[in-house]
Amino acid sequence: MTASAIGRLPRVEMGPGSIERLPAIVADRGHRALLVTGAGSFRATPRWTRLLAALEAREIPVHDLVVSGEPSPELVDDAVARFRPARVDVVVGIGGGSVLDAAKAIAGLLATGGSVMDHLEVVGRGLPYGGPALPLVAVPTTAGTGSEATKNAVISVRGAGGFKRSFRDDRLVAAVAVVDPDLLDTCPRPLIAADGMDAVTQLLEAYTSTGAGPFTDALALSGLAAAREALLPWFDLGPGAGAETAAARERMAWAALASGICLAGAGLGAVHGFAAPLGAALPIPHGVACGAVLAPATAANIRALEARDPSGPGLARYARAARALLDDAALTDADARAALVPLLAGWASHLRLRGLADFGLNAALVDGLVADARGGSMRTNPVALTDAELAGILVAAM
Repeated sequence: MTASAIGRLPRVEMGPGSIERLPAIVADRGHRALLVTGAGSFRATPRWTRLLAALEAREIPVHDLVVSGEPSPELVDDAVARFRPARVDVVVGIGGGSVLDAAKAIAGLLATGGSVMDHLEVVGRGLPYGGPALPLVAVPTTAGTGSEATKNAVISVRGAGGFKRSFRDDRLVAAVAVVDPDLLDTCPRPLIAADGMDAVTQLLEAYTSTGAGPFTDALALSGLAAAREALLPWFDLGPGAGAETAAARERMAWAALASGICLAGAGLGAVHGFAAPLGAALPIPHGVACGAVLAPATAANIRALEARDPSGPGLARYARAARALLDDAALTDADARAALVPLLAGWASHLRLRGLADFGLNAALVDGLVADARGGSMRTNPVALTDAELAGILVAAM
């Protein structure tokens, strides 16, 4: 058994209809609530009206904030300045990964009144975060990022001089995650595709990471099996309320949650090493970047392991992951690995994910992106890749 660690996790309330328990969960943790949501789907449903009415019945004053797109330092700092005088004592994030990341950062700073730039990795001021964070209730409405189970809030500035970095601390982990697959019923196909490939990437990278351990291994293999059964069928079915669609949503809700727990416990790899600088430099959704890079990065890792560490654990791990995704326990290691990259590329094609060139990636940007990719995620990649190998991944992902 390799050395590994299991960090703080939220209490998880999971299953269809679990959103109905949210008012009681909020009331157990505070008296004045800030609801952080996206601009669209949840607010447009009767669930939003019922939630507000239930909190009012419990005499809980509600403030709310809409987050559109990835949270910036200005959004977080402005929210802290705006809502701190209201003495909010519980934060509820309801939305996709960007919404949950914003809620996480705001909950972490409302008590201290500091700026998120005080604590951002690499680009921040390097000040230690002392807490305390307000209790956070995380309610995902997409199936991909697993942010409901992680300790990092990803903050972004896009364009020249931009960045995508984390405010990270165990105290930012949600107190409760409410994972209701019924909330996924309005997800459009492009969101199903991008978020689903983000979850698959996190599961595969965590399983093959140098930080993997027995706990994350079990979750990653379970999540990969769930994604195998559900992602493509859910995409093909699209939004809806039928029994088959509901079953696919349940499986992908589990895959996404498991992927968040796995990334927190095991780390990731080259795909996420690239995803942050790609997202900062180009107008590309995170899950789309993962989907475009996953097959070529997996191919590069397998080639490098075969050349430089053929007797190490990495190749066997890729084979076991491949068997989980292919649902074929009889495959030899070599045959499983040979089938893995075409499978991942086929999924990206089936899900209609665009290549990186469609978002503006060109040869002139490759060297800079390679230099910016050697962050935390790259450190747990199963093999150290050269600059030429990393550049080859980007070229193949165009």
